[in-house]
Amino acid sequence: MLRKSNKNDVEKIIEIIDEAKIYLKENNIPQWQDGYPNEDTILEDIEKNQSFVYEADNEILGTAAIIIGKDKDYDKIYDGNWLTCDEPYIVVHRICVKKESKGKAIATKIFDEVLNMAKEKNIKSIRVDTHRLNKSMQNSLLKNNFKKCGIVYLSGKDERFAFEKIVK
Repeated sequence: MLRKSNKNDVEKIIEIIDEAKIYLKENNIPQWQDGYPNEDTILEDIEKNQSFVYEADNEILGTAAIIIGKDKDYDKIYDGNWLTCDEPYIVVHRICVKKESKGKAIATKIFDEVLNMAKEKNIKSIRVDTHRLNKSMQNSLLKNNFKKCGIVYLSGKDERFAFEKIVK
């Protein structure tokens, strides 16, 4: 079950993020290696009602920031086009899964719940970005019927592959 996070979840969320940082470093993916995301990031997400955890049997197995509305970093896309234009969309950032839960389709379950959220709110698409070397995330996105749309630059500098899924 996907639910909004609260301050009691921060320690577990940070544990999962720290595991993801180690995975990225071990796989030579220069993403999340500069202290971001950190506790302040998660607390800000919670304050904005954008932090979510995926829970099963009272255990947090995954986390994501889910933002309803536009992301300024997605205003310009290079080497491609978004599937939708000015339609409202949901953005999924900082998605990661507990190390022991990898391979159990937790990311798919999170994406399924985001899809249901979009349908309930009559939102037409879901957008995600990831590092060009983060093949495991790219594979997860493609497996979940996201289409690679082009390249975006986070804060105008960090290149990311951009993906979008139409909500049907």
